[in-house]
Amino acid sequence: MRVFRVPVAGICVGMLLTAAPAQRASAQTRRPAAELQQSVTSTDIQRLQDAVYDISGDISRLRSRDMRLADQLQAQLDDLRDEVIYLKVKLRKEGSLQRTEYWDLRDRLDGLRSQVRDNLNPGGGLVQPPPVRQVPPVQETPAQIPPPTQPTTTDPNEVPVGTEMDVRLQNPLSSATAQVEDRFEATTMVDLNNGNRVLIPAGSTVRGVVTSANKAGRLDRKGSLTLSFDQVTIHGRSYPIRATVDQVLESEGIRGEAGKIGAGAGVGAIIGGILGGVKGALAGIVIGGGGTVAATTGKDVELQPGTVLRMRFDTPLVVR
Repeated sequence: MRVFRVPVAGICVGMLLTAAPAQRASAQTRRPAAELQQSVTSTDIQRLQDAVYDISGDISRLRSRDMRLADQLQAQLDDLRDEVIYLKVKLRKEGSLQRTEYWDLRDRLDGLRSQVRDNLNPGGGLVQPPPVRQVPPVQETPAQIPPPTQPTTTDPNEVPVGTEMDVRLQNPLSSATAQVEDRFEATTMVDLNNGNRVLIPAGSTVRGVVTSANKAGRLDRKGSLTLSFDQVTIHGRSYPIRATVDQVLESEGIRGEAGKIGAGAGVGAIIGGILGGVKGALAGIVIGGGGTVAATTGKDVELQPGTVLRMRFDTPLVVR
């Protein structure tokens, strides 16, 4: 009989390589048999979406302390958000999901939440829930709405991270009817300049996407939409972007110059001086982290064409 001698170091490496899968499998086999047989429901998916929303708020708070770390954690959260959307679509199309898929994603979200909160509160103790910013009511005057933020940059062709600009919604959006991955369009209201150079002219088209949509429920559950922007078209050339909604504002509308707007007028002809700026914050709307627009309790989010969305660039854009 031949005897094979395996170095101790080799055994240790083998154990390390198989430890993580073994631990995950062991954790899942310890779950009660009744729980293993339960079907994944839309309520379970909603719990995952709520977790994404909460973590996004925590990352927004972390950004003021450590922007680089916040960006890294946000990238991880974006990947997990995509997986939540995938499970939601898969459940809708196939009618069922493996419970292990749900548990795996939930555990990874819990791990990311712990990592974010450990950095928010390194000294330990109870972490307060992320604040929900209440947008002022519609009767606020335009002077009380702060102007869009425009950080500086040394690159004359760059729109830096944190830059805000107002865009006018072209399509109606409702949390009662919107579906994940629905596309919508908005147009920029004024030129975005860097010194004397116009980087994004007024009338440029910005493409948005619905990344989550939740209808208002019977039990005082508010409707909400998570909106992001992934493309801007400048002089016929499209650039990929990553931006989120920072505020939802009501337009002042046409300022007595309706006669100048012909039926075939282009977008550039009906902005700026012809269409007014912002009248104030849209009533009944709250803004959460990650571009989530939520209605007051028991109502759906209803955004009509002409609504002004203040978008914030989460990554830099270089215009050539």
